[in-house]
Amino acid sequence: MTQAWNRQRAFYLGFPVNTMESLFTSVEFQMSLLLFVALAGYLVASRINQSAVIGLILVGLLVGPSALGFITYTDFVRGLAHLGAVVLLFVIGLEFNVKEILSARNGMIAAIGVVVPWIGGYGISILFGFDTASAVFIGTALTATSIAITANVLRELGKLQTEAAKAIIGAAVIDDVLSLLALAISSDVVGGTFSIGGIAIVAIKAIAFIIIGGAIGIFVVSRYMERLDATGFAKKFPEFIFIFAMMVAFLYAMCAEAVGLSAIVGAFIAGVSFERVELTHSRNFKEGAEYLQIIFAAIFFVSLGILADVRAVTPEIFLFLIVLSVVAIITKVIGCGLPALFMGMCRKDALIVGFGMSPRGEVAMIVALIGLEAGVIGQGVYVVLVLMSLLTTIVTPIVYRNWFFKGECAYEDKGTSITETREMDAEQGS
Repeated sequence: MTQAWNRQRAFYLGFPVNTMESLFTSVEFQMSLLLFVALAGYLVASRINQSAVIGLILVGLLVGPSALGFITYTDFVRGLAHLGAVVLLFVIGLEFNVKEILSARNGMIAAIGVVVPWIGGYGISILFGFDTASAVFIGTALTATSIAITANVLRELGKLQTEAAKAIIGAAVIDDVLSLLALAISSDVVGGTFSIGGIAIVAIKAIAFIIIGGAIGIFVVSRYMERLDATGFAKKFPEFIFIFAMMVAFLYAMCAEAVGLSAIVGAFIAGVSFERVELTHSRNFKEGAEYLQIIFAAIFFVSLGILADVRAVTPEIFLFLIVLSVVAIITKVIGCGLPALFMGMCRKDALIVGFGMSPRGEVAMIVALIGLEAGVIGQGVYVVLVLMSLLTTIVTPIVYRNWFFKGECAYEDKGTSITETREMDAEQGS
């Protein structure tokens, strides 16, 4: 919350300034305000007939520094947003199994979907007169894919179990590993410390975490949870398994960050590991995680709007922002869509994959921040990358809802939830 806004409210309400500032900076007020903003985001999305992601981001832009300035991207907001992304990907992971993620098709989509955007970002930056170091980092930012945005939109539309969705999720996980390698290579090249051995170590650590972490989760942790569920302890404390599952999810997220991957990839691997866990006496930890996701994922999407400050866009960088955003979308559509088409998908599904891999979200923002702190890119380029991430994040839900899945939604007028829709689909299938 901004100090100017706090002082203004204190004046109108007749409270001492210090008291009001203490009130408005309290955790309780900030949490209630963020959730109020999230509710407004859902109302906006309903009003304009768009995905909830769009409404949440737009309201975040409105209350953030770009417009009203009521909320800034503080450590508190950043922490809640990070928590939301982790819980969201854990919940998404619970709906997939390992075979659907690790395939040659997904690897091909991810690999070409990293190379083509990097070339496009580097090339357009050179054309606009940026130096080689800045162009390298801009290209690297374009390699990223934010799995959280597309997964949530597909989930909202009830399309998470389609072949296109499985390809997007699987390719996005592999993309995160490849983007990590691209970031390591870019940092070493710019810093003049590039070595094959160093890059190999980064790759081995990332791949080893996914394989070993997934194996431990499936063959050790999942089976332990089922055995624990059969004990008298679980009958006495049915919530214990839920707490245990969330603890493991955050542990995996921490381990992923430790090896250089995004925390959301670790949470996703944890979710995939627990996909087949069946409980008898304990409370449904999947349902509990969904309730957490509803709250904190909403704050995550609001935070994307709060983080972007459109006032920082100058006439000099506006054209570059628009061109870079267009290049970012086209290169992912081509780089991911064509391999999907060649690997046997129909044209519509290939385009769904291409647009689904386009959102850069928080991943590209992190790359931009690393470049800014290293002194490789300036404030202007940093602003462009943050807003490019936001624009690519907004485009995919709009394209999905108004083009590919027009008139389709998992939430029908009768009030049917996603879970109920899945259950009905399963019954019809059987």
